[in-house]
Amino acid sequence: MAKESMKAKQRKKIKLAAKYGEKRADLRKKAAQGDWDAMMALQKLPKNSMYIRVHNRCGLTGRPRGYMRQFGISRVTFREMALEGKIPGVTKSSW
Repeated sequence: MAKESMKAKQRKKIKLAAKYGEKRADLRKKAAQGDWDAMMALQKLPKNSMYIRVHNRCGLTGRPRGYMRQFGISRVTFREMALEGKIPGVTKSSW
């Protein structure tokens, strides 16, 4: 289980990335064309507003590794839920 502070930090990054996403994209286009003012404005935005800083975490436990995008949970949580039958259509395979 991840610390609550890590989960809160992650939520904050997601919110900032959503808030500044469009503005950052526009400034990046202008900066790529050589607009110096756009480069300076881009540097003044919060660094946690970059979408690349958002890390996928398990929706239930907050675990940062072993994240399964299709389900939005970690592999450990996925296995527990699948064995309990809480995920529809998922069965343990045998061959």
